[in-house]
Amino acid sequence: MNVVFDLIGSKWKPTILWRLGEGDRRFAELRRTIGVISEKVLADQLRELARDGLVERQAGDGFPLRVDYRLTAEGVELNELLDPIAAWGDRVASRKIDTLPTASETTG
Repeated sequence: MNVVFDLIGSKWKPTILWRLGEGDRRFAELRRTIGVISEKVLADQLRELARDGLVERQAGDGFPLRVDYRLTAEGVELNELLDPIAAWGDRVASRKIDTLPTASETTG
């Protein structure tokens, strides 16, 4: 279990894997789909995911340089294993929202 947490144990890695699970992405496109992540953090996280064999970086020829990111077979497998965890988190979050007091209950 520690190996898995070492591989994805950051705020952004599961989101990056999820977005790449939707299809190959260029850096700027990936950043836009994620939202508030900085370029430096995204670059660092992608570098670590590539080092760990979960993401593949493919640079094309020409100028400007075209770089695409995609999941490796291991990245796809890990992403599929994270789906039940995400579903569990959605259920827990939904229950917590359902148990929050309404405005009329708090102003009593």
